[in-house]
Amino acid sequence: MTAHVNTSARQDRHGTPPSLTDQAYEAIRDLIVTLQIRPGAPISEEQLMRRLGLGRTPIHQAIKRLESERLVAIFPRRGTFATEVNITDLALITEVRLQLEGHAAYSAAKRRTRAEQEELRRLLEEFDEPATTDADLMRLDTEVHRAIYRCTHNSYLEATLGSYYNLATRIWHLFLDRLPHVSEHIEQHRPLLEAIIAGHADQARDLARAHVSQFESTVRSAL
Repeated sequence: MTAHVNTSARQDRHGTPPSLTDQAYEAIRDLIVTLQIRPGAPISEEQLMRRLGLGRTPIHQAIKRLESERLVAIFPRRGTFATEVNITDLALITEVRLQLEGHAAYSAAKRRTRAEQEELRRLLEEFDEPATTDADLMRLDTEVHRAIYRCTHNSYLEATLGSYYNLATRIWHLFLDRLPHVSEHIEQHRPLLEAIIAGHADQARDLARAHVSQFESTVRSAL
């Protein structure tokens, strides 16, 4: 089945539609992070062109960007592959995220606009709607994290955290069928969102750091 990218659904905070390269990047990134492209699997630009309905140039540029974020490995004369998942990287990723996720939550509580407060409130309302699958819960987790990153109004922090979040979330998906309390982990976002909306920066920082720490503990318990 061919899966085409939705080219009109998302716009940036300035109302500008994403470029074709951004569309390709986001689509391929999500295929890798959610393990629809498995770790170590070969990546064919031709197949992605057909699957996403995009041209060779945006697909190629997206793959180069994903290589810089350690989701794709390109080997001369061998081809392009999704990177393997090394569970020993979890501690290193967590070490960085403990600092940056806390700082992002703190900054978001200080800098979020009224429009962004409303966006966070809409996400908060989703916690009152029962999720039917773990995939729904992970989608909500992703939306919350990326919304918080945007609220920092720091494009460098947003990009860096987005990259580390992708690496961590791929590990999470790898063990998803062995994790019994996914809903409890995602539910931790409720007080975090409330703190950011209310502008309680110190509380938001502490909640974000606790969430990241608990993430690592949960994954390690499944090993």
